[in-house]
Amino acid sequence: MSDQTARSPDSLRSPPGARYAVVASRWNGEIVDVLVDGARAAFAAHGVSDDDLDVMRVPGAWEIPVVAKHLAAQGRHAVIVALGCVVRGETRHYEHVADECARGLMRVALDSGLPVLNGVLAVEDEADAWARAGGARGNKGADVALSAIEMAMLLQEPAA
Repeated sequence: MSDQTARSPDSLRSPPGARYAVVASRWNGEIVDVLVDGARAAFAAHGVSDDDLDVMRVPGAWEIPVVAKHLAAQGRHAVIVALGCVVRGETRHYEHVADECARGLMRVALDSGLPVLNGVLAVEDEADAWARAGGARGNKGADVALSAIEMAMLLQEPAA
């Protein structure tokens, strides 16, 4: 494999014909909506038309890997992006959902060979979530969209 140099966000341009899927949770919807908006804006700014972006909503982060697997099996997308928000509560439920969502997404990626990017926030509290959804720490949805474009570019390049 050739030595790849880091790409600046400004140099990212979606490959022609590349389609992307965003699977987004409705749980903690106000936060996730901001993540989805950030992803949409980043995709658009780097050459992805609305026609090449499919956004699917699921009840919660737990359900994201199942839909990602379904989309990967269809073979229509260059990259799948997962967006959601899991906030720590008083029980261990948070850990089960966040950890198994991440594990499921990685399994889909490795089993299918398709990049499945994890933009599911696992945060301590709502303030931390807002900081990562357009606040002091940027917008994780936009960050993951840029990574999706970079992965599509990378996988389109011929092997050296």
